[in-house]
Amino acid sequence: MMGPWGPRCSLLLLVVLQCSIAALGLYGPSSDVVQLSPANFKSKVLGADGVVLVEFFAPWCGHCKSLAPAWEKAATALKGIVTVAALDADAHKSLAQEYGIKGFPTIKVFGVGKSPVDYQGPREVKGIVDYALQQVKTLAQARLGKSNGGSKKSEEKATSVELTSKNFDDLVLQSTDLWLVEFYAPWCGHCKKLAPEWKTAAKNLKGKVKMGQVDCDAEKGLMGKYGVKGFPTILVFGVDKSNPSPYEGGRVASEIESFALRQLDVATPEVVELTGQDVLDKKCSSAAICFVTFLPDILDSTAAGRKKYLDTLLTVAEKFKRSAYSYLWAAAGKQPALEKAVGVGGYGYPALVAVNTKKGLYNALRGAFELDAVVNFVKEAGRGGRGNVPLITSIVLDDTQPWDGKDGVLIEEDEFSLDELMSDDSDDSSV
Repeated sequence: MMGPWGPRCSLLLLVVLQCSIAALGLYGPSSDVVQLSPANFKSKVLGADGVVLVEFFAPWCGHCKSLAPAWEKAATALKGIVTVAALDADAHKSLAQEYGIKGFPTIKVFGVGKSPVDYQGPREVKGIVDYALQQVKTLAQARLGKSNGGSKKSEEKATSVELTSKNFDDLVLQSTDLWLVEFYAPWCGHCKKLAPEWKTAAKNLKGKVKMGQVDCDAEKGLMGKYGVKGFPTILVFGVDKSNPSPYEGGRVASEIESFALRQLDVATPEVVELTGQDVLDKKCSSAAICFVTFLPDILDSTAAGRKKYLDTLLTVAEKFKRSAYSYLWAAAGKQPALEKAVGVGGYGYPALVAVNTKKGLYNALRGAFELDAVVNFVKEAGRGGRGNVPLITSIVLDDTQPWDGKDGVLIEEDEFSLDELMSDDSDDSSV
């Protein structure tokens, strides 16, 4: 005779048995899905000679149960090409924690890079299979590069530069070139998808636009400095290197190339005569650095000499046309307040000063006004300069007439004789 708890105990035992069978039966022994455990994880996954897709699941997870049929079919379709496996994260918690598993199902891809990559594609058969085959192609291309004696690696190095905290300032911030920089993470699926497009764009833009990438897993400082919160993030370092802008175009080579080439289509550089306060405000307020040259008086240089100086300035402006600089000039003595503020005047023309109106600083060229010296001065100013001096901000410029491009005319005074100067006007011979 069954006791009072007999039916309840039998029912509870039945439920437990059914749950255990369900847990063990998510993928049966005849399934093409490889069953993983700590005992075989190293040989089946880490030591595999190919791509391995691993699903971390929990037997009680509803989404895992929904995925199971598609995972089974994908395993069958990819058999002999890609290993499709599954690990019960409930039963093997320590192994799941080692790979940062926090939700179910989580799918990771092993074998393509140094670290596993999260699969973020569709949870249906075609999407899984297509993605797996793409990873096989990526792996094959990487092996082909190695078999060619590293030629592909050399090509990548020449086209897209690996940037770190040690070389970022020198290569990017102090450059006058346009830079496109990708901030990525090695485990990021979208970064992996972008990689071949990025390499193609870098190859096609070589010699025109600089491209590089930052591994944010290794370079947390650069990641934080530029506010990177997702991967991949592409920043454009244009004329104002201190304020990069985000690239929001398509993630295919053709669109990246088209965007970069549009950025290169900048206006023709110019050297503007400083004829008043309005010119200074317009040209210098938006410029990172404003270079002001004080040229000799036209009577001291002639028109040909002045044009030679201006040609030197135009050559410099062309060289640094992708930098946010402005170039102004004024004739000696035409803007006395500004000359006094920057320590110019009286002699030593031509004189060149770099003015940063935002920071209220200036610096002067020390040495001859020659092309190489001016170029080096502009480069140094772009790096922050040395010996910068505070600038008086309350400078009011005079309004002057622009140069007409002609030689100066010496104004002749009326001639007079010594006799006229010495004559006595009070002497009247008629008396």
